[in-house]
Amino acid sequence: MTFMCLHDKEEIFSFLKKNIYLHIYSIGDLDDFFWDYTMWYGLKAEDEIKAIILVYSGTQIPVLLALTDSVSYMKDLISSVVHLLPPKFYAHFSPGVEEPLKGKYRLKSCGTHYKMALKNRGIVNIIDTKHVIQLSRGDLSDIEAIYRESYPGNFFDVRMLDTNFYYGIRESSGLASIAGIHVYSREYGVAALGNITTHPDFRGKGFAKAVTARLCTSLLETVEHIGLNVKADNEVALRCYGSLGFEIVCDYEEYVAELE
Repeated sequence: MTFMCLHDKEEIFSFLKKNIYLHIYSIGDLDDFFWDYTMWYGLKAEDEIKAIILVYSGTQIPVLLALTDSVSYMKDLISSVVHLLPPKFYAHFSPGVEEPLKGKYRLKSCGTHYKMALKNRGIVNIIDTKHVIQLSRGDLSDIEAIYRESYPGNFFDVRMLDTNFYYGIRESSGLASIAGIHVYSREYGVAALGNITTHPDFRGKGFAKAVTARLCTSLLETVEHIGLNVKADNEVALRCYGSLGFEIVCDYEEYVAELE
């Protein structure tokens, strides 16, 4: 087996598309909009890719994606690249693949998460979204305000507003609810939802369902696959996404990793 840096988008995509929803974030990061912030490591056997790690540096703390259908190959790859990893990063790991980092990195668990896929697309078309508005950089102060109050610590990249895939519901006091994306690629036909929240004063009114439905109907005009990540113990979010046609496709673990 051989470890190497990968630079060929089509070679990477040919591997990742074998399990689109497991790798939907990584596939989206192949897009030119994200590509310059990526570093890809691969493990090959007999000239065939067996596992891929992505390190994304477009956030304040780098994000490492090490998701796989084959734990043994991924553990081999992590062992091979551990000396190349950032001193601190946020990680998405398939269960068990973090083992090679122990003793080298302190791993703080952020819990089990689910990957969900929009499987029943018809539901989002029948949700009432007439009070949902599209958001832009002109709304940035209100967007930052709702995240401070309702979703502190979330990963929000202002550049994502330039995709025009952020939607909200506005009340007299400001934004009451918002839904957006973490990655989007028209070229690769994928989008991953993120930064979805409702202000505590307006929860229980179906606002999150409405803004997410409007976001999905807009995305489905240009992409084939929509996914999202959600914490496994977030029952409210799981019910909301399930009511929109999303289904759980796998679980994984999130960690903060820092050199010992």
